[in-house]
Amino acid sequence: MINVLANIASILIIVEFVIGNFANVFIALVNCIDLINRQRISSADGILSALAVSRIGLLWVISINWYFTVLNPDIYRKQTEIIIHIAWAVTNHFSTWLATSLSIFYLLKVANFSNFIFLHLKKRERSVILVIMLGTLILLFSHLVIASILKTMQMNENIENVTQNTKLKDITNFLNMTAFTLLNSMPFFISFICVLLLIYSLCKHLRKMRLHGKGSQDPSTKVHVRALQTVISFLLLLAVYFVSLTISGWSSKKPVTLLCQAAGLLYPSSHSFVLIWGNRKLKEAFVSVLWQARWCLKERKPPSPQINNSDIM
Repeated sequence: MINVLANIASILIIVEFVIGNFANVFIALVNCIDLINRQRISSADGILSALAVSRIGLLWVISINWYFTVLNPDIYRKQTEIIIHIAWAVTNHFSTWLATSLSIFYLLKVANFSNFIFLHLKKRERSVILVIMLGTLILLFSHLVIASILKTMQMNENIENVTQNTKLKDITNFLNMTAFTLLNSMPFFISFICVLLLIYSLCKHLRKMRLHGKGSQDPSTKVHVRALQTVISFLLLLAVYFVSLTISGWSSKKPVTLLCQAAGLLYPSSHSFVLIWGNRKLKEAFVSVLWQARWCLKERKPPSPQINNSDIM
């Protein structure tokens, strides 16, 4: 039974790695082509492209860690573990905070508030995102320092007593997971606040529409709903990701660790498809690729697909 669970988890990891890389490479490639053609890139496309690149790195780091721990545990040394952990910390940081910045961007772009501070931030959305990303580099540096110290302690400590060695490992794991929780809870709560403000803005807009006797299917309502779908999906997948990492960090059983890694990979892989489907340009390009693939298999000339969905921008 244990081997069956381990095999299922390994298959899921491989599948999520493949489809996650496809989705993120697709996002980066479409925006890169658009940048070459237009000689400019919007704030949303810039964030999406950087997010896609960071998630490609995150997928590779998690998969490489799975490869060493499962397929080649004999060559998995402490030095390799430190390098992989640092690479994971960097890619995880940018993946999480760029997605959080995207949530903030949607809030500033979509929500309607008359508050002076909100209007001031709304006019300077690019500067807001840039300041946030630069400010979070302090958190990244703190995480790297803490993680490096804890990993070095584990490497340099050569305790013959098994009980003391186990206690040291438990303490370092506890400190590492505490630092991880504190540093990563901030983007979660910021995104949660963005969801609440978007819901409040949507309710306010719907009340205004009812007072004027208008329907609830106007473009602004659709934009609110689409932004909410994107941000809420990010929150849910981020919660699954954090829980899976926490369980994986404390569990010493191989099947549990593999299942947690498989669950955690849902975040950088499946959320990218949500981003594709919520963006008009990416959705059109994705549907076009699917049509091209379908008609190439049938050896026919593909017609142009019709897409009438509006972008949340």
